Amino acid sequence: MKLSLSALVYTAIGLGAIAAAAFVVLKYPVGQSEEFDRATLESLKAGDMQKLIIHDTPRAASDAPYTKQSGEQGRLSDYAGKHVVLNFWATWCAPCRKEMPTLSALQQSMGGDDLAVVTLATGRNPPPAMKAFFDEIGVDNLPLHRDPQQKIARDMDVLGLPITVILDPKGREVARLKGEADWNSDSARAILSNLTATSSSE
Repeated sequence: MKLSLSALVYTAIGLGAIAAAAFVVLKYPVGQSEEFDRATLESLKAGDMQKLIIHDTPRAASDAPYTKQSGEQGRLSDYAGKHVVLNFWATWCAPCRKEMPTLSALQQSMGGDDLAVVTLATGRNPPPAMKAFFDEIGVDNLPLHRDPQQKIARDMDVLGLPITVILDPKGREVARLKGEADWNSDSARAILSNLTATSSSE
Protein backbone atom coordinates (compact mmCIF):
# COMPACT_ATOMS: atom_id res chain seq x y z
CA MET A 1 0.00 0.00 0.00
CA LYS A 2 1.45 3.29 -1.04
CA LEU A 3 1.21 6.41 1.10
CA SER A 4 0.80 9.80 -0.48
CA LEU A 5 3.45 12.46 0.04
CA SER A 6 1.06 14.53 2.16
CA ALA A 7 0.33 11.53 4.39
CA LEU A 8 4.03 11.00 4.97
CA VAL A 9 4.50 14.66 5.85
CA TYR A 10 1.64 14.64 8.37
CA THR A 11 2.96 11.43 9.90
CA ALA A 12 6.41 12.99 10.35
CA ILE A 13 4.91 16.10 11.90
CA GLY A 14 2.86 13.99 14.27
CA LEU A 15 5.85 11.95 15.38
CA GLY A 16 7.83 15.14 15.96
CA ALA A 17 5.06 16.58 18.12
CA ILE A 18 4.90 13.39 20.20
CA ALA A 19 8.65 13.46 20.74
CA ALA A 20 8.54 17.12 21.81
CA ALA A 21 5.69 16.44 24.23
CA ALA A 22 7.56 13.49 25.72
CA PHE A 23 10.63 15.70 26.29
CA VAL A 24 8.56 18.30 28.13
CA VAL A 25 6.90 15.69 30.34
CA LEU A 26 10.25 14.10 31.21
CA LYS A 27 11.92 17.41 31.98
CA TYR A 28 9.01 19.03 33.80
CA PRO A 29 6.73 16.42 35.43
CA VAL A 30 3.08 17.39 35.94
CA GLY A 31 2.65 19.96 38.71
CA GLN A 32 6.30 21.03 38.72
CA SER A 33 7.25 24.56 37.78
CA GLU A 34 9.88 24.76 35.06
CA GLU A 35 11.26 27.91 36.66
CA PHE A 36 13.13 26.25 39.53
CA ASP A 37 14.39 22.82 40.50
CA ARG A 38 12.03 21.69 43.25
CA ALA A 39 14.15 18.65 44.15
CA THR A 40 17.20 20.84 44.70
CA LEU A 41 15.24 23.27 46.87
CA GLU A 42 13.84 20.41 48.95
CA SER A 43 17.37 19.08 49.49
CA LEU A 44 18.48 22.46 50.84
CA LYS A 45 15.82 22.54 53.57
CA ALA A 46 17.22 22.15 57.08
CA GLY A 47 16.35 23.38 60.56
CA ASP A 48 13.50 25.89 60.54
CA MET A 49 13.38 25.77 56.75
CA GLN A 50 11.97 22.25 56.95
CA LYS A 51 8.66 24.03 57.59
CA LEU A 52 8.90 25.78 54.22
CA ILE A 53 6.21 24.56 51.82
CA ILE A 54 7.28 24.83 48.19
CA HIS A 55 4.22 25.00 45.96
CA ASP A 56 3.80 22.67 43.00
CA THR A 57 2.75 25.64 40.88
CA PRO A 58 3.07 29.38 41.59
CA ARG A 59 0.05 31.11 43.15
CA ALA A 60 -1.26 34.59 42.46
CA ALA A 61 -0.41 37.15 45.14
CA SER A 62 -2.61 40.05 46.20
CA ASP A 63 -2.25 43.36 44.41
CA ALA A 64 -4.33 45.26 46.95
CA PRO A 65 -2.65 48.44 48.18
CA TYR A 66 -0.75 48.72 51.44
CA THR A 67 0.20 51.88 53.35
CA LYS A 68 3.82 52.95 53.52
CA GLN A 69 5.40 54.71 56.49
CA SER A 70 5.07 57.97 54.53
CA GLY A 71 1.32 57.46 54.21
CA GLU A 72 1.55 56.79 50.47
CA GLN A 73 0.20 53.61 48.97
CA GLY A 74 2.25 50.81 47.48
CA ARG A 75 1.59 47.40 45.97
CA LEU A 76 3.48 44.14 45.95
CA SER A 77 3.73 44.50 42.19
CA ASP A 78 6.09 47.43 42.84
CA TYR A 79 8.73 44.77 43.56
CA ALA A 80 8.32 43.03 40.20
CA GLY A 81 11.61 41.81 38.77
CA LYS A 82 13.08 40.49 42.02
CA HIS A 83 12.33 37.77 44.54
CA VAL A 84 10.53 39.00 47.64
CA VAL A 85 10.57 37.52 51.12
CA LEU A 86 7.24 38.88 52.35
CA ASN A 87 6.71 38.70 56.10
CA PHE A 88 3.30 39.24 57.73
CA TRP A 89 3.65 40.41 61.32
CA ALA A 90 2.08 42.50 64.10
CA THR A 91 3.31 44.50 67.07
CA TRP A 92 1.57 42.14 69.53
CA CYS A 93 3.18 39.04 68.01
CA ALA A 94 5.88 37.63 70.33
CA PRO A 95 7.33 35.18 67.78
CA CYS A 96 7.59 38.08 65.33
CA ARG A 97 9.85 39.91 67.77
CA LYS A 98 12.21 36.93 67.84
CA GLU A 99 12.10 36.37 64.07
CA MET A 100 12.40 39.95 62.82
CA PRO A 101 16.16 40.40 63.48
CA THR A 102 16.85 37.38 61.25
CA LEU A 103 14.86 38.99 58.43
CA SER A 104 16.85 42.18 58.96
CA ALA A 105 20.10 40.18 58.76
CA LEU A 106 18.86 38.51 55.56
CA GLN A 107 18.15 41.88 53.99
CA GLN A 108 21.62 43.02 55.02
CA SER A 109 23.32 39.97 53.52
CA MET A 110 21.21 39.32 50.40
CA GLY A 111 19.01 42.35 49.76
CA GLY A 112 19.61 44.13 46.46
CA ASP A 113 18.66 43.94 42.80
CA ASP A 114 17.64 40.28 42.98
CA LEU A 115 15.92 40.07 46.36
CA ALA A 116 14.09 42.23 48.88
CA VAL A 117 12.78 41.50 52.36
CA VAL A 118 9.40 43.20 52.76
CA THR A 119 7.69 43.39 56.15
CA LEU A 120 3.94 44.03 56.27
CA ALA A 121 2.14 44.63 59.57
CA THR A 122 -1.40 43.35 59.20
CA GLY A 123 -4.38 44.48 61.28
CA ARG A 124 -4.40 47.30 63.84
CA ASN A 125 -0.79 48.39 64.23
CA PRO A 126 -0.33 52.08 65.09
CA PRO A 127 2.71 53.52 63.28
CA PRO A 128 4.35 54.75 66.53
CA ALA A 129 4.05 51.25 67.99
CA MET A 130 5.54 49.75 64.85
CA LYS A 131 8.51 52.10 64.96
CA ALA A 132 9.01 51.40 68.67
CA PHE A 133 8.92 47.65 67.94
CA PHE A 134 11.71 48.00 65.38
CA ASP A 135 13.72 50.37 67.58
CA GLU A 136 13.57 47.99 70.56
CA ILE A 137 15.01 45.08 68.55
CA GLY A 138 17.52 47.17 66.62
CA VAL A 139 15.99 46.82 63.15
CA ASP A 140 16.41 49.80 60.85
CA ASN A 141 16.62 48.34 57.33
CA LEU A 142 13.11 46.91 56.83
CA PRO A 143 10.01 48.79 55.66
CA LEU A 144 7.19 49.77 58.01
CA HIS A 145 4.41 48.88 55.59
CA ARG A 146 0.86 48.40 56.93
CA ASP A 147 -2.13 46.35 55.85
CA PRO A 148 -4.62 47.90 58.31
CA GLN A 149 -7.77 46.36 56.85
CA GLN A 150 -6.03 42.99 56.39
CA LYS A 151 -7.01 43.00 52.73
CA ILE A 152 -3.70 41.56 51.53
CA ALA A 153 -3.64 39.06 54.39
CA ARG A 154 -7.16 37.85 53.51
CA ASP A 155 -6.38 37.71 49.80
CA MET A 156 -3.39 35.48 50.54
CA ASP A 157 -5.04 33.28 53.19
CA VAL A 158 -2.80 34.45 56.02
CA LEU A 159 -4.09 32.81 59.19
CA GLY A 160 -1.96 33.32 62.28
CA LEU A 161 1.32 35.20 62.58
CA PRO A 162 4.05 35.26 61.60
CA ILE A 163 3.72 33.93 58.09
CA THR A 164 6.37 34.46 55.45
CA VAL A 165 5.90 33.86 51.75
CA ILE A 166 8.40 33.95 48.90
CA LEU A 167 7.32 35.71 45.73
CA ASP A 168 9.05 35.16 42.40
CA PRO A 169 10.05 38.03 40.08
CA LYS A 170 6.63 37.79 38.41
CA GLY A 171 4.98 38.49 41.76
CA ARG A 172 3.68 34.96 42.31
CA GLU A 173 3.86 33.03 45.56
CA VAL A 174 6.18 30.04 45.19
CA ALA A 175 6.68 29.06 48.84
CA ARG A 176 5.27 29.68 52.32
CA LEU A 177 6.40 29.17 55.91
CA LYS A 178 4.05 29.35 58.90
CA GLY A 179 5.50 30.36 62.23
CA GLU A 180 8.81 31.90 63.18
CA ALA A 181 12.04 30.87 61.53
CA ASP A 182 15.67 31.88 61.25
CA TRP A 183 15.66 33.56 57.85
CA ASN A 184 19.39 34.23 57.99
CA SER A 185 20.30 30.57 58.44
CA ASP A 186 22.59 28.77 56.01
CA SER A 187 19.59 26.81 54.75
CA ALA A 188 17.43 29.90 54.13
CA ARG A 189 20.22 31.69 52.29
CA ALA A 190 20.99 28.60 50.20
CA ILE A 191 17.36 28.25 49.14
CA LEU A 192 17.06 31.92 48.23
CA SER A 193 20.43 31.91 46.45
CA ASN A 194 19.25 28.97 44.36
CA LEU A 195 16.01 30.74 43.46
CA THR A 196 17.69 34.00 42.49
CA ALA A 197 20.41 32.20 40.53
CA THR A 198 17.79 30.25 38.58
CA SER A 199 15.93 33.43 37.67
CA SER A 200 19.13 35.19 36.63
CA SER A 201 20.04 32.36 34.25
CA GLU A 202 16.71 32.45 32.39
